[in-house]
Amino acid sequence: MPRKPNICDEDIIHMYNQGMSYKSMIEQTGLSERAIRNVVKKHGINTRPIGQPRKHKVNEDFFKFWNDKMAWVLGIFVTDGHINKSTHSIYFSQKDERILKLIATYMEADYVLMPFGKTKTTPTIIMNSKEIKKDLEQMGITPNKSLTLKFPHVPEQYLPSFIRGVIDGDGWVQDRGYVMNVTTGSKGFAESLHEVFQTWELKSEITVEKSQKGTDIYRTWIKGKQSIIKLAEIIYLNCVESCNYSKKERLTQWVKEMEVIYNVEANKWTISSNSRYNKSRI
Repeated sequence: MPRKPNICDEDIIHMYNQGMSYKSMIEQTGLSERAIRNVVKKHGINTRPIGQPRKHKVNEDFFKFWNDKMAWVLGIFVTDGHINKSTHSIYFSQKDERILKLIATYMEADYVLMPFGKTKTTPTIIMNSKEIKKDLEQMGITPNKSLTLKFPHVPEQYLPSFIRGVIDGDGWVQDRGYVMNVTTGSKGFAESLHEVFQTWELKSEITVEKSQKGTDIYRTWIKGKQSIIKLAEIIYLNCVESCNYSKKERLTQWVKEMEVIYNVEANKWTISSNSRYNKSRI
């Protein structure tokens, strides 16, 4: 398409910077959308995305920088989240809407619930971002992640928050508080989770069973009161709101009986009877 007479690059840049739509610019300049973008790029101006403007806000840099909130949200996502293969959408599903609203707050996102259906009864929020999808995929979290999920490289200081998110996403905690497990279809993820628990010197094991479809299901277990107490002290340290309250209550019900201390020199957690608590019960 030929450029209309008396339309120079400066005019095109001015229209573009004023936020004029491509459709209006095409009518005024005679150029195609591609030609307009080429002019803008030539002058070193970042082009805006093609298509409709963003309808719902979200912090697209959320997964770029590590902190405890990000690690917790990531832990939930790797176990209970989903990436759309054909679009730039990601989804979080949780029975507890409080958690979904907290995730939306942390990610500075509009709270957009997907419609319920005959088979879809769990509350699910949707976020649209090409950048977030790219960041997740760079961490090994892909659209078809259930069987191939890799344990992301999480800085050691944020591992407790990440593991708390994993448990909140796909963890089961016995009512009596002596047993906990995390279920996954990925052998590699289960083994890496098991290694973390061993590093924390928890009594842990992995079991395998077949699903109805014939695929392997891996459960990473922690068993025994002392290991559960130690796990709870590690993952809930300084945690106020970013957790599943019912799972926290079950995991922490025996905490007062023991005292868990982090030994900086030995770089490990130690556990012992809490004499102050035991005396108060006599």
